[in-house]
Amino acid sequence: MNGVFIDSCVLLDLFTDDPNWAEWSESILEKYSLTNTLHINSIVYTELSMGFNKIEELESAIDALNLKVLEMPREALFLTGKVFLKYRKNKGTKISPLPDFFIGAHASVSQFDLITRNLSKYKTYFPQVNLIHPEY
Repeated sequence: MNGVFIDSCVLLDLFTDDPNWAEWSESILEKYSLTNTLHINSIVYTELSMGFNKIEELESAIDALNLKVLEMPREALFLTGKVFLKYRKNKGTKISPLPDFFIGAHASVSQFDLITRNLSKYKTYFPQVNLIHPEY
């Protein structure tokens, strides 16, 4: 069984019942869960936590989707720093690494496909990651 990494935007679509994206997100997660283990990391966990009042509620939602929470490998943390330097050289204005950089680096070093709706930064800074996304 292979692994697929899930971006927080896809999970937030489900948890907020987004009128535009909940159906796509639900169907893509269902499809990939049949043949893959679905993964998130502490960055995605943190982003999701903002929508829940209690940790138990978030844990229950993660369990219901059968998501595996992975620790960030040091190689991913190192890659995040390198990608952030490239972003800054490209005139990026943020002063600390963006969550997408941690997520993309983790998917990259783990050789996971990434299910997301946010393509621009991943395509630019992680071209080696296979992106699973809606057709725009």
